[in-house]
Amino acid sequence: MTHCSRSDVGRTALKTRTLVLGGIRSGKTALAERLAGAEGSGVVYVATATAGDAEMAARIRRHQGLRPAGWGLQEEPLQLAGVLAVEGGKEGPPCLLIDCMSLWLSNLLHAGDDVLTAQKSAFLDAVAGYTGALVIVSNEVGLGTIGMDPLTRRFCDELGWLNQALAQRCDRVLMSVAGLPLTLKG
Repeated sequence: MTHCSRSDVGRTALKTRTLVLGGIRSGKTALAERLAGAEGSGVVYVATATAGDAEMAARIRRHQGLRPAGWGLQEEPLQLAGVLAVEGGKEGPPCLLIDCMSLWLSNLLHAGDDVLTAQKSAFLDAVAGYTGALVIVSNEVGLGTIGMDPLTRRFCDELGWLNQALAQRCDRVLMSVAGLPLTLKG
């Protein structure tokens, strides 16, 4: 594991698939936004969150307020493969910043096992085939304790497996710890 300086992150031209992992408030989204902004082409922010309560709605507004005005926005809580297909079909596909896998997985778990299986498989295939740059944000849940209830354990297992599958498909994997990027792959 090597440290990647902030100036290295800002200079790096992507055209690659990058997975950014981190804990809550680790700086992972800010890192992902710097990476996407350094791409030099159009950026489309793909948001998986839904505003289920006032606190989450405030979080979403805060994130929106920090993004550059010129970035596009796609809100998609379930069918991420469809977004990649549409955006990848454009001439000079944009850099997609997908935030985040943990919220997306939560949405899929609530939608049922059939939806989870189908959407996860379609998304992983779409990631491998996307011709533009990708920056994917996900929480790292493998550093904590084992959950006390079955749903928490399943969520952690599923997210861990999803993160592993994404890491295999990505050219670069970074982990944000206390706002500092660490290079795990690439």
